[in-house]
Amino acid sequence: MITVFGSINMDLIATTARLPKPGETVAGNGFATAAGGKGANQALAARRAGRYVHMAGGVGKDGFAADALALLDDAGTDLSLVKHVDGPTGTALILVGGDGENMIAVVPGANGLVTAADAETAVGRMNEGDILMLQLEVPVDAVEHALSAARAKGITSILNLAPLIPDAPRLGRLADIVIANETEFERLAGQDGMDAEAREAALHRLHQETGQTLIVTLGGDGVIAIRDGVVSRAQGLKIEPVDTVGAGDTFCGYFAASLDDGLDFPTALRRAAVAGSLACLKSGAQPSIPSSKDVADRI
Repeated sequence: MITVFGSINMDLIATTARLPKPGETVAGNGFATAAGGKGANQALAARRAGRYVHMAGGVGKDGFAADALALLDDAGTDLSLVKHVDGPTGTALILVGGDGENMIAVVPGANGLVTAADAETAVGRMNEGDILMLQLEVPVDAVEHALSAARAKGITSILNLAPLIPDAPRLGRLADIVIANETEFERLAGQDGMDAEAREAALHRLHQETGQTLIVTLGGDGVIAIRDGVVSRAQGLKIEPVDTVGAGDTFCGYFAASLDDGLDFPTALRRAAVAGSLACLKSGAQPSIPSSKDVADRI
């Protein structure tokens, strides 16, 4: 079983011909809303990948709450660990440029009221061998408590180091598996401006220090990882991206689901990379997450 402990948002998405520069206003050419939040996105990806998933987090008592949970509910995700609190549901304000790149501002709302007690409740319902997936859009003390409680129970923890907050390097040391993009990995390693050779050297160094499985996503260049002293690489698909906003979360959810399904590590990386590529072909974080059949067909 997979439990995802993290954020639940509504995404407000505007599309433009190009992203604005600081202080600049540009004309938009489209607007949409979509359920999001890194936690909810990853939970839905793991569920669409075919695994049983609990979502743990919080939503507000407002008009966005039901819509934020709708796709998770429709997919059969267990929502019994989602609390409803006074105030707004978390929101993400997203600008998507014509080349598919994006800019995002996140307002925590109910996500900011997720607590260490919520983490204790979520982990308390898990068993040894289960998978706990976390991100950094809920308070640091809640994430830290969840990671510590998971380790004490023999639960495999996966931490996605996003968004990149000051506590990310410290929290990264507490997880069994860390997933980071290039920038996040540089912060974890304490080394800026890495080329491919320096990145692989840093992977080996950190792995020797911690014994952790470390995964670095590289956008169109695929993924590089180290586990049990062995470096693995995987490629996604050659695509023309429409919207990259859901790619990283789709990768994370599919990777967790693949491990939970008993796939070997290189196969799990490849499946997750292909799923992440497919998520770039549609707009919105959750609507873009592919089904397991779509991923299998493309592999």
